[in-house]
Amino acid sequence: MGMGVYKMKIPYESPKIKSMSGIFLLTSAVLALIFDNTPWKNYYETFFNFPFNVQLGPLQLCLSLLLWINSGLMTVFFLLVGLEIKREIFDDKFTILSKTLLPVLAGLGGILIPSVIYIAFNRKNVFSLRGWAIPTTTDIAFSSGILSLIGNHRLPANLRTFLTTLAVFDDLGAIIIISVFYTRCISLIFLSSAGLFLGFLVLLNRLRITTTTVYILVGIPLWICVLKSGVHPTLVGIALAFAIPIRDWKDPRVSPSRNLEYTLYPLVIFGVLPIFAFANAGVSFAGIGLNTFFSPITLGIALGLFLGKQIGIWLVCWIVLKVSRWTQIVSYYSSGSGGNWWRSLYGLSVIAGVGFTMSLFIGNIAFYGIDKQNYFSMVRLGVIVGSSLSGIFGYLILCFTDSYRENCWKKI
Repeated sequence: MGMGVYKMKIPYESPKIKSMSGIFLLTSAVLALIFDNTPWKNYYETFFNFPFNVQLGPLQLCLSLLLWINSGLMTVFFLLVGLEIKREIFDDKFTILSKTLLPVLAGLGGILIPSVIYIAFNRKNVFSLRGWAIPTTTDIAFSSGILSLIGNHRLPANLRTFLTTLAVFDDLGAIIIISVFYTRCISLIFLSSAGLFLGFLVLLNRLRITTTTVYILVGIPLWICVLKSGVHPTLVGIALAFAIPIRDWKDPRVSPSRNLEYTLYPLVIFGVLPIFAFANAGVSFAGIGLNTFFSPITLGIALGLFLGKQIGIWLVCWIVLKVSRWTQIVSYYSSGSGGNWWRSLYGLSVIAGVGFTMSLFIGNIAFYGIDKQNYFSMVRLGVIVGSSLSGIFGYLILCFTDSYRENCWKKI
């Protein structure tokens, strides 16, 4: 972060926390699968489809519990993601081009190739093409949890930074994709009202207001206006994150944005994300045969995550590091990695295919309003298969990299 700002030790730096977050997400996903394939299935679906209405004066918000989770709780997740992006931007490592250019370019490759693979499988079905962005994301929590299982704190800091930075920019790319490609009918009245509240957030920042509660109070009506406008309201989380000051002007050692990030992190990884996973990861295997498993949507997502991610990321890294003359980038990312640098980089590229929560999130938006049974099950099946393959094979690749092998087997 900037000079003079106290660098708070954030929860991300704890390997145990990272590991626990991954375990919580995995447990939630497994529970969702169990509920959706037992006699409790009807209770599971009825619970999340239960209408939960909120009356705010003349405004009435009529959303199911599932939509409150996907639109409301996920706004909190995006607020945390925005704060993380902001922290990475203002951190010292973002002052050197050699430390950021490679993961950013690799992230673009990790978005392009998976989408091409998905489109190749679904080019003949205009409705299926709506899901082209599903395999383009990386789940920060799951990928970090996998790294922690192999001794994340013992990995060279440069490679750990590579995956973190790539995942952050992947989420930023997902936000842009949502706003550009998945925004439907727009209400100009509510959109204009949202613009006023957004301008008020900017004004608060300019007035050097550092109380985060004030920003959150303004963010609530902003969220309602954005929801009513037709734009996905989770984007409000990003707007809030970048409006909250990064430093207290009276005491530069204090960082309001980092304090909020520190507060939100356990709430998100142990609350928001597990709830989201439990609500969205349920896939009924009843009636699922080879036709469903090998459907273009399922294959496009699964292969996009597992093959597309690793090909796109690793290929870009190879081109940048082998063809370019940016020797400073090569020296930075190869330092401390020994002779297994390329294998380690490839293992990280495979792990980046764990798109779990973000892929499910985009899948819900992409096929919203379409026959849930025919599309959502294929989306969830593809995400689970692709993310599982990426996590398992990425873990094994790093385990069989000599410099990490001992740590891996100690963790098993």
